[in-house]
Amino acid sequence: MFAISLGDDGAELTPLEPWQAEELLDHMDRGREFIGAHVGLPDIVTDLDSARSYLQGYADKAARDAGRLYAIRVDGKLVGGVMFRIFDTESELAEAGCWVEPGYAGRGLVTRACRVILDWAIEERGIHRVEWHVSSANAPSIAVARRLGMSRDGVMRQSYPYRGERADMEVWSVLAPEWRAAKAA
Repeated sequence: MFAISLGDDGAELTPLEPWQAEELLDHMDRGREFIGAHVGLPDIVTDLDSARSYLQGYADKAARDAGRLYAIRVDGKLVGGVMFRIFDTESELAEAGCWVEPGYAGRGLVTRACRVILDWAIEERGIHRVEWHVSSANAPSIAVARRLGMSRDGVMRQSYPYRGERADMEVWSVLAPEWRAAKAA
């Protein structure tokens, strides 16, 4: 298994695979309310079978080169994750996403992890456009998009039904030339 250091604070990016379902469930239980404020993952991962199914779904996506899922760990403990919900090398488009436990929010973990996966997607896999879809009410996630050098493409008003409400969703993106220019600066 690989582990990519995310800095000198014990943070790493590692694979998140079906055999780690119990660990994912424990992680969701620790952060269910906080994570679920804007992200549907806690409503999907509710027991061991659903955790295993979610992880297997991403393993299947990875096998088809259609998505990826990674763990953010601090001192070995699963505290969040980043993913490519969509990964399409033919159209050179990917959609990234993330989540983190409340005790680890605000430390830059998600931004650092996303920089690693975006750089890989753009530089190694030839992705031209990486999107970030986020509820307009999710200020921390919007801040990550800004730190990643993304531009807000627009707002899809009341497009996302979530827990009995309709949320406005913002689409942010970064293009490969913009990513490279920001790295060079």
